[in-house]
Amino acid sequence: MATRQNSTNGKPKSPRIQVVLPELICKQLSILATKESRTVSNMAKVLIQEGLKEYFEKEGKGIVPDNNLNTDKFRDELEKQSVRRLKRTPQRIRYYKKSD
Repeated sequence: MATRQNSTNGKPKSPRIQVVLPELICKQLSILATKESRTVSNMAKVLIQEGLKEYFEKEGKGIVPDNNLNTDKFRDELEKQSVRRLKRTPQRIRYYKKSD
């Protein structure tokens, strides 16, 4: 069973699990994480998510809704963007509507 801890500000942290891996799988996971510029635990999370998605699609069953998937997609899109430095502080913020 996953354990849930509280952070120092009292908010609950994401559930934690502990997995024992063979040495070879651990090394492969570490190499892949380095290649993807991720932590080992984050790489394991991504691989588990992909495996679960594939499994449930193959079985024809719906996946339990996960609000974190939207957050992960948003984070991934932000990480793909190039870093741009501001030359000075913005004078005003302009909001534009997307035109279809």
